[in-house]
Amino acid sequence: MEQIQATPVKRLCKIHNTITVNGQFPGPTLQVNNGDALVINVVNRAQYNFTSNIKNSSYCRLSVCTHGVKQIRTAWADGPEFITQCPIRPGGSYTYRFTIQGQEGTLWWHAHSSWLRATVYGALIIYPKEGEFYPFSKPKRETPILLGEWWDVNPIDVVRQATRTGAAPKVSDAYTINGQPGNLYRCSSKDTTVVIVDSGETNLLRVINAALNQALFFAVANHKLTVVAADASYVQPFTTSVLMLGPGQTTDVLIDGNQPPGRYYIAVRAYASAQGPFDNTTSTAILEYKNTPCSVQGIKINPIFPSLPAFNDTATATTFSTSFRSPRQVDVPTEIDENLLFTVGLGLNNCPRGSSSRSCQGPNGTRFTASMNNMSFVLPPNFSILQAHYQGIAGVFSTDFPAVPPVKFDYTGNVSRSLWQPVRGTKVYKLKYGARVQVVLQGTSIVTGENHPIHLHGYDFYIIAEGFGNFNPQTDTAKFNLVDPPIRNTASVPVNGWSVIRFVANNPGVWLMHCHLDVHITWGLAMSFLVENGVSELESLVEPPLDLPVC
Repeated sequence: MEQIQATPVKRLCKIHNTITVNGQFPGPTLQVNNGDALVINVVNRAQYNFTSNIKNSSYCRLSVCTHGVKQIRTAWADGPEFITQCPIRPGGSYTYRFTIQGQEGTLWWHAHSSWLRATVYGALIIYPKEGEFYPFSKPKRETPILLGEWWDVNPIDVVRQATRTGAAPKVSDAYTINGQPGNLYRCSSKDTTVVIVDSGETNLLRVINAALNQALFFAVANHKLTVVAADASYVQPFTTSVLMLGPGQTTDVLIDGNQPPGRYYIAVRAYASAQGPFDNTTSTAILEYKNTPCSVQGIKINPIFPSLPAFNDTATATTFSTSFRSPRQVDVPTEIDENLLFTVGLGLNNCPRGSSSRSCQGPNGTRFTASMNNMSFVLPPNFSILQAHYQGIAGVFSTDFPAVPPVKFDYTGNVSRSLWQPVRGTKVYKLKYGARVQVVLQGTSIVTGENHPIHLHGYDFYIIAEGFGNFNPQTDTAKFNLVDPPIRNTASVPVNGWSVIRFVANNPGVWLMHCHLDVHITWGLAMSFLVENGVSELESLVEPPLDLPVC
C-alpha cells in the first residue's frame, strides 16, 4: 500500500509540511521483474493546507503515474489526472493494476496532478525475468540516483501564484540528489548523499531526472560513465564524461572504481537552453571509495569536483543525445499511415478584457501560455477523457486536433506576433489500431526557443532523427536512422530544432503527449492520442475498474 501523506521535511534550514509517500522523500523504490503483475493500492491521506489565505483548500487530490510503463490495454492505470482517471480524493483510494510487458531497466513513478510530483516521486526498477540476465557483466552494486528540484516554499503555492498572475513561476532554490541538496547549500552538508564504491569493482548508477522544470547535466569527478540503457531500453554502450537528462528521462551507466581511493563529487546543474531566469545552483553527492582515509595528517580530505558544461552548452547536450543507438537492428515502421507535424512551444496571451494588471504580469502585460499546433490543451473538469470515450459521454473532448500546424510559418525564425496567441481546447487526435505513425516534433522560437522533453504515455517510440532549424521533408529525411535508432519514451527536442519519432499504435486507450517541464504542461503544452480498439479482445481496452475515482 502506498499512502499519500503530509510529512515534515527539513531542507535548507527550514521545515516544510511536504506531501510524501509513506512518509519518505523521495518515495520508496519499487523493484519488480519483467513480466510481473503489479497491484498498487494508493490511499490519499493528505490533509494539507496549501495556502493559508485560500478558503476550502486544505486537501490534496492527486493521481499517480508509473512513468514509461506501456500499460498494454490497461490505460485506466496510466495515471494522468483527467486524461485516464479523475484524481483520488482525500480519504479515498485507487488500486492500479497492470503488468510489466517486455521492459527492463530504470523507470520511475510520480504524482501526475498539478505540481505535486515536486516531492511525490520514486524509482521503478525493472529487472530481467527470472533466469535472464543483463546484456553486460553484472555490476557489483546498483544505486538509483534521483535528481530533483526543491523550493523553499510550497511548490503548489508557486504554481498557483503563477496561474493567478500569468507570470513565469518562481524558479527552484536547490537541486537535489536522492532528496538531498548537498554540500554547497546552507544547512545541507551533513546529509549529503554518499554513494559507496570499492576499488576494482563496476557499479551501476540508475540516473533519473525527476526535476520539475529543468534539464540537467550530470558528472562524476575523474570518472567516465558507460551508458548502457535509457528509458528502460538497452542501448549500444558508449562512454562519456557527462550526461544530459531532460525531466522524465532515465539513463543507466556503469562506473568503474579505477581511481585512487578518495572522495569524488557527483555534481548536477542546469542545462538552460531558454532565455530567462533559471536555478543556477549546483547539487552534489559524494562517490566515496570504501578504503578512503578519513584524513591525511589530521586534515580532512575534500572531494574532488568534476568539470561541468556551461549552463547553455547545447553542443554538449546534442553530442550526448545523438549518441544513442539500439543494440541491434530494430523493426522501425517504414510505411507510414499517419504523417504528423506538431509544433511545440510557448506563447503569450493578451490580457483578457476587464482583467486587472495583477493577473497579467507576463511580458508587456500578457499571460504566459504554451501549445502544440497552436492548441493550448485544457484538462476537462468533470470526467477523464478516457472515461468519456469509453462511456460515450459527449461534450468532454473533440477529435479535431490538427495533424499539421493550422498556419505554416518560419517556426524557428522571427515569428509574427499574430501567431503568439494559441486557441484553448480539449482536442485529441484519433488513431486506428495498428496505424504506423510518424510525428515531427518541431520546436518554435515564439517567446524563446527551448529544449522540450516531450513524453508520450502508453508507448515507447523510435527517435529516428533530430536537428536544428525547421524540419525540411525534402532534405532531412536523408538523416533518418531506420536501422538502429534508440527506443525512448521521452524525446529531448533540440532548442529551436526538431525530432522525428515513429511508433505503431497497438495499445488502445487515451494517451497523453506532453512537455515534461511541468510549467509548460501547466500552460497547455500537451495533446492526447485516442487509439481505437482493434478487432480482438487482446487488441481492446479492458473494462474500467470498479474503484475508478469519480471527479
